[in-house]
Amino acid sequence: MIVVVCLNPALDITHHVPQVDWTGVNRPSQVHARPGGKGLNVARTLRALQAEVLVLGLAGGVTGAGVAAGLGELGVPCAFTPIGGQTRRTFTVVDGRGGGAALFSEPGPAVGADEFGEFRVQYEKALAGAAAVVLSGSLPPGLPAGSYATLIELAAAAGVPAVLDAHGAALRRGAAAHPAIVKPNLAELAELAGRPLSSSAGDGRPAVAAAAGELRAAGARAVVVSLGAAGLLAVTAEGTWAARPPAPVAGNATGAGDAVTAGLAHGLVLGWPWPQRLAHAVSLGTAAAAAPAAGEFSAADYARLLGQVTVEPAGDL
Repeated sequence: MIVVVCLNPALDITHHVPQVDWTGVNRPSQVHARPGGKGLNVARTLRALQAEVLVLGLAGGVTGAGVAAGLGELGVPCAFTPIGGQTRRTFTVVDGRGGGAALFSEPGPAVGADEFGEFRVQYEKALAGAAAVVLSGSLPPGLPAGSYATLIELAAAAGVPAVLDAHGAALRRGAAAHPAIVKPNLAELAELAGRPLSSSAGDGRPAVAAAAGELRAAGARAVVVSLGAAGLLAVTAEGTWAARPPAPVAGNATGAGDAVTAGLAHGLVLGWPWPQRLAHAVSLGTAAAAAPAAGEFSAADYARLLGQVTVEPAGDL
């Protein structure tokens, strides 16, 4: 079983608009309302891969009840610890004119130490049956930046590897707790490195690999950097690889990185070698970008892409 921790879930609403008018009235041609937030997108992708998954997190109010009910309808098992605050919402507007998307994310509800303590009890019980843990998304207000590090350390004590997808101080502190994999995107890695980074194939890739190496030296056992449409760069104890999709895909990039995280966790649990894990993750991320809503992908798109992804050693970077 893969335990997916989502401490700041959301009701994820996506509007598809033929042509966005940012100063006028817009009438969406499609509206999707789904349980959202990064961790829930990861869980939905894992469930679609037929992996056994359990979502743990914090949820409250009418929106929180709606998120739990929505996961139940999707067949994704969940056990949220109740909190007093109202679970947040996110809104994505997809512009049909060029395929671009804008995301509006509400802040999460404040979480108290007692509420997090109740969650920890449930989390430690779930670790007994876990093959891996995924910690994904932002921390809600009220939780310290070291919260993910604490959960990674608890998982390690139970012999369970952790995959971390976070940003800022939560990523820095979490990486120091020795997770099996951390998956920053380029902007998140640049923030930690304190310098600009580029995904270009020229001088950009060595700089990205160097920054990822610094994050490994800080404690992460492997660092997989999401380069958007340019694919992934993985720096691991076994080597460094660049994985690229056959071509950029126009669509809704919201959730594509979460599909990558799901693919990495799935490959970890199955014991796949890094090139196979990376091809799996890139194919899932690219297929998710082409899907109409976050947390979804076409199995046919995934299967087609899997044979077209390029994975090459990049040890000379």
